[in-house]
Amino acid sequence: MNMFWALLAMAWGTFSGTPATADQGNQPFQSLTNSFNTAIIQSQKDQVVIDADNPPAKVDPQPDAPVVKGIYVTAYSAGGARMTSLLDLMDNTELNSMVIDIKDDLGYITYPTENKTLQEMGKSQPFIRDIDALMKRLQKHEVYPIARVVVFKDTILAKKNPELSFRNKDGSIWANGKGDSFVNPYSKEVWDYNIEIAKEAAKLGFKEIQFDYVRFPEGFETRADALKYTKSDKSRVDIVAEFVQYARKELAPLGVRVSVDIFGYAASVPAAEGIGQDFVKISENVDVISPMVYPSHYSTGWYGVKDPDKNPYATIKGSMEDTHKKLDPTKELKPVIRPWIQDFTASWLGSGHYIKYGKKQVEDQIRAMKDMDVDEYLLWNASNRYTPDVNYK
Repeated sequence: MNMFWALLAMAWGTFSGTPATADQGNQPFQSLTNSFNTAIIQSQKDQVVIDADNPPAKVDPQPDAPVVKGIYVTAYSAGGARMTSLLDLMDNTELNSMVIDIKDDLGYITYPTENKTLQEMGKSQPFIRDIDALMKRLQKHEVYPIARVVVFKDTILAKKNPELSFRNKDGSIWANGKGDSFVNPYSKEVWDYNIEIAKEAAKLGFKEIQFDYVRFPEGFETRADALKYTKSDKSRVDIVAEFVQYARKELAPLGVRVSVDIFGYAASVPAAEGIGQDFVKISENVDVISPMVYPSHYSTGWYGVKDPDKNPYATIKGSMEDTHKKLDPTKELKPVIRPWIQDFTASWLGSGHYIKYGKKQVEDQIRAMKDMDVDEYLLWNASNRYTPDVNYK
């Protein structure tokens, strides 16, 4: 209780006390509320010790955020001609948000940056030539902007700073079968680099930072002992959860939410020790969790469905049931649930195992979420070609 009154005093000290007029409405009261929230967030930042087993209490740094219904936008689209049609989609539907690549899957920072630290450690590939003009454009169209930052899959950072990566016995940088390299989640320097990018995004006007690839490489447990990298006595699960906890601690005072993408099936299985992802531990330490529940990513038999891609309603409903089962016990630490859903055709599944996705399939996924009391969602299409005439309500 003493801490409560101390924080209230901090907030009250910033309140002018000017009586409200008809034009002002309840602005002084809102100022007090905002200051109080800021004081709580700053107090948490000052006091919290990073510990995966002790997540801090949550205060939403974006209490006025809309019910987010958004789409994925590559930096190439955001900086190019396609942005016009994507903004038209925002203007003419219930969609209201864009998740835009600010650090992409290769590790490129996608706009020109004058930040010396970012220039030295990473590399800019300015698909978005004028980031300030983009932010003004988003604001004009009332788009809620979310910055996507790919974290530990980062070929650029690995090549420029091999000591931050995983190395083979001969000293060369390890890469997966697709040629992608990862950087080490145990490295505080890697943490701070990505959070520095996030802080710059916040200053640019993004309201939320969505971290992707918050994990070790697939199958890491089979090669962990063969690779050279710095590590501590903490488990991979704990170190990943502590990264997002640290990110929230650093970013909440800037007034931005932290969200994380995670495999959809993580809600249905035990913690993935190999890649370091524990659905509950990560969720307890973020403002928003975005499980990637694309029906095409579930194999035969999931949720009693022979071909999940062909039954999007049942697949999404089952995944949301599992998500609630995992997260409801977390109570006040439960984040906003905002899944990624499918607006693409998974023809690679082969004949008989997929269907062409269009209006009905997208709406079936939205209906399944609504039936499970999940109102927020994000649409994924890698080429940013989204189905027209969908009812997004």
